[in-house]
Amino acid sequence: MKIKTGIIGGAGYTAGELLRLLIHHPEVEIAFVHSTSNAGKRITDIHEGLIGETDLVFTANYGIAGQARNDNFAGIDALFLCSAHGDSRKFIEANAIPKDLKIIDLAMDYRHKATAGDFIYGLPELNKPAIQSAKYIANPGCFATAIQLALLPLAEKNVLKDEIHVHAITGSTGAGVKPSETSHFSWRDNNISVYKAFNHQHLKEITESVEQLQSGFDKEINFIPVRGDFPRGIFATVYTESNLSMEEAVQIYTDFYKEAAFTFVADKNIDLKQVVNTNKCILHLEKHGNKLFIISVIDNLLKGASGQAVQNFNLLFGLDEKTGLRLKSSGF
Repeated sequence: MKIKTGIIGGAGYTAGELLRLLIHHPEVEIAFVHSTSNAGKRITDIHEGLIGETDLVFTANYGIAGQARNDNFAGIDALFLCSAHGDSRKFIEANAIPKDLKIIDLAMDYRHKATAGDFIYGLPELNKPAIQSAKYIANPGCFATAIQLALLPLAEKNVLKDEIHVHAITGSTGAGVKPSETSHFSWRDNNISVYKAFNHQHLKEITESVEQLQSGFDKEINFIPVRGDFPRGIFATVYTESNLSMEEAVQIYTDFYKEAAFTFVADKNIDLKQVVNTNKCILHLEKHGNKLFIISVIDNLLKGASGQAVQNFNLLFGLDEKTGLRLKSSGF
């Protein structure tokens, strides 16, 4: 019997990527896709790339088609929340959630320890056992995923001793589907800009994860986020002073990720196209004098959002992490 799954907030980029994955997931039946503003429209009216793959229709209800509204969530095993930041908490507080319903939230509402409640932070490379036994998952942010995966092996060995410097560039899909001044094609194309320097919202979850492995870490993480002129992907470069030799650093990273399903350490320089349209993170290390330099690349919509959400879903339901997820990149 397949796992019946619902999606709240089905019209955005992350929901579109989630649908592409779940439609072809061998263990999933999509019970409903909610969107108040698109109720009654076909999924393919919004996510046109799914033409020929689904006959689903958006609904304003939170349950299987034909059920009364007071039977919301009846018969549903899992719920993905793909609404805007801040809306997930409102949604959960406004609805009677069945005690056995598993939830994966792709917004930032429950990522921080002080406000997480029963939610487990869903970075499998950090919290896999906790995810497997959890009921509610807070899916990590896209920048946070790329940067944490570059830092966690060092934190686990308690060798982060100095300030950390991060420069990370993201594709335009990271701004969401709703048009804005800085996501408009004519502004974004052939352009680049810095935003939220040193105070990006993902810094908090990055710091909390580093402190989870290296208790007492109190150095600055200097993060410069950059808007890129490409649609998808994150290319992050990280450096910090380190006494590790190159051989020692590579061994630490390969040991840390030896059981990881989607995170890999490359011995040659890497580029963004190696991960676009996959759930992979690829890391590359270099030593320059006393500085350890790490490159981390992910697809912001997959490993940075919907792909990682499906990876967490698989862990929640005792499936192989890779089920329904691609390892192969498009290449060009």
